[in-house]
Amino acid sequence: MLTSLLAYFVLMMAIGVYAYRKSTSNVSEYMLGGRNLHPAVGALSAGASDMSGWMLMGLPGAVYVSGLGAAWIAVGLVIGAFFNYVLLAPRLRVYTEFADDAITIPDYLEKRFFDDSHYLRVFSSVVIVIFFTLYTSAGIVAGGKLFEASFGLSYELGLFITAGVVVAYTMFGGFLAVSLTDFVQGCIMFVALILVPIITYTQIDSFSTQGDVELLASSHLSWFAGVTGLGLISSLSWGLGYFGQPHIIVRFMAIRSLADIKVARRIGMSWMLVTVVGAVLTGLFGYIYVTNTSAILDDPETVFIFLSQILFHPIIAGFLLAAILAAIMSTISSQLLVCASSLSEDFYKNFFRREASQTELVTVGRMSVLGVSIVAGLLALDRDSSILDLVSNAWAGFGSAFGPVILLSLFWSGLTRNGALAGMISGAVTVLLWIYGPFSIGGEPLSAIIYEIIPGFIVCSVVSVVVSLMGEPVQTKIIERHLAFTKLLEEKAL
Repeated sequence: MLTSLLAYFVLMMAIGVYAYRKSTSNVSEYMLGGRNLHPAVGALSAGASDMSGWMLMGLPGAVYVSGLGAAWIAVGLVIGAFFNYVLLAPRLRVYTEFADDAITIPDYLEKRFFDDSHYLRVFSSVVIVIFFTLYTSAGIVAGGKLFEASFGLSYELGLFITAGVVVAYTMFGGFLAVSLTDFVQGCIMFVALILVPIITYTQIDSFSTQGDVELLASSHLSWFAGVTGLGLISSLSWGLGYFGQPHIIVRFMAIRSLADIKVARRIGMSWMLVTVVGAVLTGLFGYIYVTNTSAILDDPETVFIFLSQILFHPIIAGFLLAAILAAIMSTISSQLLVCASSLSEDFYKNFFRREASQTELVTVGRMSVLGVSIVAGLLALDRDSSILDLVSNAWAGFGSAFGPVILLSLFWSGLTRNGALAGMISGAVTVLLWIYGPFSIGGEPLSAIIYEIIPGFIVCSVVSVVVSLMGEPVQTKIIERHLAFTKLLEEKAL
């Protein structure tokens, strides 16, 4: 297993070296790959950086415990990802280039609204850096626990290995390295989530015995067992988060042409459907296998690891464990790069060195990757960090603060700077109050009743529209640019 993992690490580092030599001479290349990303690379990169360890650990574990009723989140994510490709991807790809070649989300928001005050840039950058530092820490924690559980290494050494490899190829190879490694990692995840459920199925004596049928039918094959109406809505609402995830939508900004967006959508959605189904079947078949063999599985979220080690040769098992590590590392690298782009482009260039050269900005970007990773690593030393809660809260926070504003900015010329700023602030505050505020219904916290992204998304949308309509009229130059963008989009679509 260690041999397989070592080969995986060598491959990741080799890709980083290739990307370093290929294109890291200026900020656009370092942060966006020169907007020349192949649609297949962009699609799998978006998918791999999106799913993280949840795809191989969280989802199979939830289905193992609760059956298909736990898979509604996956359904919501698939629907959300599809509409993200249809509604947001093509417009964002064109508009960010049209708006003076914006290369980060804060950069786009500032240029979209001609915001000379820099309020939009500062607020969105602060949200990105803080939340993604914590998000990155959660990924490093998962890597440390994986090495500890699988190989008996110390938790701290697992942290160092996970963070060290990711930082090395991200810091030197930039966006191209992150995207290419994500592509490879997405392929590994794809193969692993086909292989594990199929082999597990073949190892179970029979699914036709009466006992097995009753076992599955009673507890695991019902989509609605134990699922309330609000619970179903909350699970499906995870799909709303896609519109505001900087580490995902930045892939759309980098794809080489508008025509390639459709190709990326077909590839990305096909990849997502296969991997989600594979993860669900891993949980179902794993439950039957463990039950029939009377095996001991202490942590349901490790069912993928358990099946990999029990059913496969160590070389193959190492490859399958690399799939989990790939899911973790792909997300960490994407988040590090988004943080670095905000620190170098949105803070350093705009507030400290406006005359900074391209080489200087790339260097600052690399140092930012290192700095954020150090902070995240220190936070990760607390092994009791709640990974799932942190990811859930950050997903809701980004989706509520950025999602409605980005969608409105792409479709509605009437959105003003003040409307966008008020919407982002109100969306983020609503999520925080929903989670941490002293409010409850029937003794239960609000977040336990309905997922916080729903009120956050609604509040952000309403506030953005109301403030825009009631405030000062939209600047003429904003309307003119939006009309020119719409015309350009129609021409490119033809």
